[in-house]
Amino acid sequence: MSEDSAMIRIAVTLEHASLPEVASLLEQSDAVAARLYPGEIRRRITPQSLAKPGVHVVMARHAGKAVALCVLFDRGDGAMELKRMIVDEQVQGKGVGMALLRGAEGEALRLGAHTILLEVGIRNTGGQALYRRAGYQLSTAFPPYEASPLSLFMRRSL
Repeated sequence: MSEDSAMIRIAVTLEHASLPEVASLLEQSDAVAARLYPGEIRRRITPQSLAKPGVHVVMARHAGKAVALCVLFDRGDGAMELKRMIVDEQVQGKGVGMALLRGAEGEALRLGAHTILLEVGIRNTGGQALYRRAGYQLSTAFPPYEASPLSLFMRRSL
């Protein structure tokens, strides 16, 4: 394994939505979505929209630097929705995505969830592959979503 592709040490924690790193990683997420789905309607998420009860920002850090994030939305029914998972391009392929996903699942369990639900775009093949490796299965759309030719829906019991 080359040094560039070696796994790196990651710390995964819940963090406050107002941190500047949250805004920066959300901007990266929006840019990726715009590349994958130009001209399509995308749901924008801002740090301000995340600063409310039942919303949990999960951050991955390497050597103190924020390198990835995702957001857990408590659905109030024992399930959490995972949204906006983004890994900084500089650390992709080094195990950060899986570390973040497993950390988010641990936080969801700690917060009382028994299931993770997610929507992933059909052109986001990297995300789909990660979720499948992590044991997520295809499922039907869940509220408030409807089936879409641009989306796949997945779930995993914790």
